[in-house]
Amino acid sequence: MITRILTACFFMLYFMSGLALASDTGLVNLGRWSDAELTEVIVSARQIDDQGDRIVALSSHFIDTPYAANTLVGGPQETEQLFINLSGFDCFTLLDVVEALRRATDVEDFTKQLKQVRYHDGKVTYEKRRHFFSDWVADDATVVNDVTAQVGQGSAQSVSKHLNSKSVDAYWLPGIAVTPREILFIPTRKIDLAMLSALQSGDYVGIYSDRAGLDVSHTGLIVKSKGNILLRHASSRSGVERVVDEDLLDYLQGKPGLVVYRVRRLDAGELKTHKY
Repeated sequence: MITRILTACFFMLYFMSGLALASDTGLVNLGRWSDAELTEVIVSARQIDDQGDRIVALSSHFIDTPYAANTLVGGPQETEQLFINLSGFDCFTLLDVVEALRRATDVEDFTKQLKQVRYHDGKVTYEKRRHFFSDWVADDATVVNDVTAQVGQGSAQSVSKHLNSKSVDAYWLPGIAVTPREILFIPTRKIDLAMLSALQSGDYVGIYSDRAGLDVSHTGLIVKSKGNILLRHASSRSGVERVVDEDLLDYLQGKPGLVVYRVRRLDAGELKTHKY
């Protein structure tokens, strides 16, 4: 999630596809999807009023999609380019794509929404890329809220982080400024049934990292189904290496804690006028 820069030989494996998308970007790999099929997915999802349920429905289309690391194009010495890749995901690009599809009205709008989700102010530059999960809730006009404290019901903890500062004069990401930020998380050992009940389908979640300079080590989304609480995520684990559903509590074992973000529910008036 942190270093996602294509090597030249990896880039050559990608092919151009998607007529509507290609008008806005020269880097498109729709994988098995055609423009028409993707349009159908978007239109169908927009019939689902509950935004969490919409997120779950959209993400279900990507179950078993292969894990793919380092698929974003750009870096301190390389011009950033918007890359639309539906053939493989890492944990963060899966969420990028699902959230952009949630907001989109059609295929062409999906491209515009992906820019807004992936980049501050929608400006496609390496410096403006949302490199950290907490960048999703850092903007004043965000439609994604940090509900970690609400879900944690008094058990959430706050930690002061200097994102990107690995150690003195050492950085996770070259060319990216250090950002002071308070990170809320729920310690795994304190998660109980009441907190699990407070989670909602479609919540975006991060696995809190206790390493200096990082907010989370992994991301996914919550699926509540038939009494089960699942983590849907792009797993890099050997032998898995695809988008899967796993029991949330099982996955959290041995990990520090959970960060929870939730799409803000818009009222009827906002749904008519809000441009997200």
